[in-house]
Amino acid sequence: MKRNQINARNNWQKEVEKLGFGFHTTNLPYWDESVYYSFEMPEILAIEKATNELWDLCLGAVQHVMDEKLYSQFRIPDWAIPMIERSWTEDHPAIYGRFDLCVKDNEIKMLEFNADTPTSLYEAGIVQWFWLQDFDKNKDQFNSVHEKLINYWKYLKNYLNAGKLHFSCLKETLEDLTNTEYMRDCAIQAGIDTKLVFIDDIGWDADNKQFLDLEDEAIKNIFKLYPWEWILSESFGKNIPDDSNNALWIEPAWKMILSNKAILPVLWKLYPDCKYLLPAYFEADRLSNYVKKPILSREGANIDLVMKNIALAKTEGQYGAEGYIYQELFTLPNFSDHYPVVGSWIIGQEAAGIGIREADSLITDNQSRFVPHLIQ
Repeated sequence: MKRNQINARNNWQKEVEKLGFGFHTTNLPYWDESVYYSFEMPEILAIEKATNELWDLCLGAVQHVMDEKLYSQFRIPDWAIPMIERSWTEDHPAIYGRFDLCVKDNEIKMLEFNADTPTSLYEAGIVQWFWLQDFDKNKDQFNSVHEKLINYWKYLKNYLNAGKLHFSCLKETLEDLTNTEYMRDCAIQAGIDTKLVFIDDIGWDADNKQFLDLEDEAIKNIFKLYPWEWILSESFGKNIPDDSNNALWIEPAWKMILSNKAILPVLWKLYPDCKYLLPAYFEADRLSNYVKKPILSREGANIDLVMKNIALAKTEGQYGAEGYIYQELFTLPNFSDHYPVVGSWIIGQEAAGIGIREADSLITDNQSRFVPHLIQ
């Protein structure tokens, strides 16, 4: 894995905007093509293997959480448990997730799993691929995101309830809308009848006990880029168990177990011999070098890095009341004070490619950049 500095394309902003990538720059650059990471094929094959194996372990961990009734460790309310278990026993389909991996010194370690609302899908599947066609179309990427999404939507067609598949996210969130519309476009290419409705606009018909869009059409299937823990905390979510249509939610309710960082100590307890896992605990006194993470934090908020019981780095935020886990510290590789995390996608039960986020500190946060990659 090497970091390579290059010149960005002339008028690269126009090129990415042609693809519908409108959030390439905010107050800071998000898309950065003045650098790319190169991998040798054995490294890619190792990442692919790790991703597939970790996915299998995660599925085993979900079953364990249900068997042992560990929901309190995840701060999941009692009323949501039947909904979670039904989605699992009825095999409600999951389409995607992103493992955040540290790739360093011939080792691959799982830092966490973005299992419910992973973003950077569009950048990984589309934007970096078109960059490669301009930079060196004779090279390849670890990137079958687009093909696997379309193929898996074709497979999932048979699992959907009769009626449209609604796609939803919050209003006025360009990044979420772009990723949602990209996913919707893949479903359309798979022959699925779709419709966009913002989460803010979904209504509840109390008389008929069903969710409705703005045109009073019943919602029978819904893909949401909106976290399950937010849904559970709102009165909106408490209507789901009473839904007369039993709408199919994607990602399904059982994914809230995997999207919670409480899964990290569970995985470690179940699979302590797995070379991809880092020791992780609910107790603060088990490690002297560790990362303290709220079980529901996002975008690197409220993270503490501690080495020999001395603070190494820290971020602020609004999380933490829900509780913490403690994971052994395994710092990101340092490329001249640039720190990349490899986001490895699982789509349709298979590893599907990677996207890289690069930060200027050891903690990857909402100011980190997306940079492309290629196979050398």
